[in-house]
Amino acid sequence: MPESAEELYRRALAAADEDCRLPIPPLDDWETFPFEGEIRTRPLRPPADDPPRQGEGGVDCWRCATGDKDAIWSDEHWLVAPLPKPSGLPVVVLLYPREHCDLEGLPPERQAELGPLIVRVERAVDSVGNIERVHVGRFGDGSEHLHFWFMARPARMPQLRMSFAAIWDDILPPVPEELWRGDNAAVARALAAGGGRAHV
Repeated sequence: MPESAEELYRRALAAADEDCRLPIPPLDDWETFPFEGEIRTRPLRPPADDPPRQGEGGVDCWRCATGDKDAIWSDEHWLVAPLPKPSGLPVVVLLYPREHCDLEGLPPERQAELGPLIVRVERAVDSVGNIERVHVGRFGDGSEHLHFWFMARPARMPQLRMSFAAIWDDILPPVPEELWRGDNAAVARALAAGGGRAHV
């Protein structure tokens, strides 16, 4: 039987200090860690129920309400949209199914399209140029409407490698808006070359 939240919590507390803070991992060994100086972990909180996700049960889902308004590309079943404004990395776009569902509820027909579409979006983001890697991630804690992140790591910036790229995206100054729009348009054109419609 898998470990319960309470068991995990007890195991973690056994390794924590008197303030319920776990030890810091070996940050000095991580070249990509974006911070230096004194850092400490937050106290570990006891198990609790997750807060409701945005759009739970399809009610008041901002993604469903927005439709194609912010999309840079779409087809009959999927759309790709950027963040609402420029951030630090050259390209950050999200892939969504039009239908409101999470991964476990994705219809079989959309499941068959998903793998090839993830590859298509990754290649389209990479085609912008001066991109070393495109990080692809799925985080479902904030919104119930399924979405996949595509985050372009700039070439020749090895400090931005690996999982901290998302934090560097928040730290770096935003890409100039004109450049951001041009990069999003390049992604849209590359996707439309394989089908669907570019919106920018």
